[in-house]
Amino acid sequence: MLSTSGVDGVTFEEVARRARASKRTLYRRWATKQEMIVAAIKAGPAAATKPEPIDTGSLRGDLLALLERLEATMDAGEPISLTIMQAGLRDPELCEHIEASAGPTGARLTDAVLQSAIARGELPATADRFAYEEVAAGALIIRKLNGLSTDATYREILVDAVLIPALRSGVEAGQHGIFSGAPTPSAPTSTDEHERLHD
Repeated sequence: MLSTSGVDGVTFEEVARRARASKRTLYRRWATKQEMIVAAIKAGPAAATKPEPIDTGSLRGDLLALLERLEATMDAGEPISLTIMQAGLRDPELCEHIEASAGPTGARLTDAVLQSAIARGELPATADRFAYEEVAAGALIIRKLNGLSTDATYREILVDAVLIPALRSGVEAGQHGIFSGAPTPSAPTSTDEHERLHD
């Protein structure tokens, strides 16, 4: 259901119908839809043991490890993997549950990686995770959709040329990246502006 209908399409009613069970049976096991979805993800795309926390001893190594994890997340069950990563676009709490229970997925810069890099002096105290969370997953997804390479060599270039310089800038974005769990929505546009943008 996650693959075909997305998070919004998953309901207790439909799951009960497909499982030939009563809703009461489902509610006895999972109090909320979020809990049920996380259980499904853990039993499916995350059926293997939960990945170990990322800690290579360097920012560069950690970012490469996160991108490798992201690559694996995207390859291990598409299109459901994209559904998992997109969960935070509408449901930040679900995104947190997924990262805590089945992650890290690699779509987000974990607090542990960020704080370790700051403690080692590799990043300023003002380093903002926006750069990673806005760029990393988006770049890999776009390249995959266009049949372009996202191999280890590409990921190294992405880390060295884009992600590390952006994180080291210390610029506070003041908003969340697309896979942050709470992305900043666009401001509504007027009808005239909407028409101008599409001319």
